[in-house]
Amino acid sequence: MNRTLKIIGFVVAMGVITSSLLIGMDVLTSERITRNEQALLQSKVLDAFDIEYNTSNIYDTFVANVEEVNVEIDGQTKPVYRNPETGSISFEIEGGGVWGPIIGVLTLNEDLMTIEKVGILAQQETPGLGGRIVELPYLAKYEGVVFDPSVEILKEGANAPNEVDAITGATSTSSSFQIILNTSYETVVPAYQATLGGE
Repeated sequence: MNRTLKIIGFVVAMGVITSSLLIGMDVLTSERITRNEQALLQSKVLDAFDIEYNTSNIYDTFVANVEEVNVEIDGQTKPVYRNPETGSISFEIEGGGVWGPIIGVLTLNEDLMTIEKVGILAQQETPGLGGRIVELPYLAKYEGVVFDPSVEILKEGANAPNEVDAITGATSTSSSFQIILNTSYETVVPAYQATLGGE
C-alpha cells in the first residue's frame, strides 16, 4: 500500500513539473512567435510595395513607409496596409484549404482591382501538389490579374484578364484558393472604400 502511494505521488509530482515546464515554455515563446508572425506579414507587405528593408530594421521601415487603415468587417476591425506613395493596398487573406487554412497577403494596385502580388504566410497543402501554392513562379501568375468581376482559376487555358491557370494536379487547392481570393476581395475592398469615403 505504501509503495503504491509513493508511485502515485511520484506520477502526480512528475505531471505537475512537466505541466509547469510546458506552460512556462509557452509563456516564454508565445511573444516571440507573435513577433515572428508579425515580421513575416510586414515583410510580405514591404516586398509587395517594393520597399527595401533588412531583418534588423523591418519594423521601423514598415512603420515609416506603410499606412495602416482599420476597416470594420462584421463587427471586427481588420487592418488594410496602404502605400501612401502609390495608393496600393495589402491585406491578409485566409480560408480553408484541403488540409488546413491557407493564409496569405493580397496586394492590389491603386485601382483596387488589379493584383500586384500574392504572398503566402502559412498553408498545409500536400507537398509537391497543392503545397506548390507557396512557389514564387506560381504566385507570379497572379500579377496583373483583375478582379473583374472576380478571379477565376482554371485547369488550363487562362487567357482573360481575370483568369489564372490552376496548380497542375491540385484542383482542390486551386478551387479553395479561388474562393479565398474572391471572398477576401468582396469583403475587404468595399469596407476599405467605405472607410475612405467616411474620412
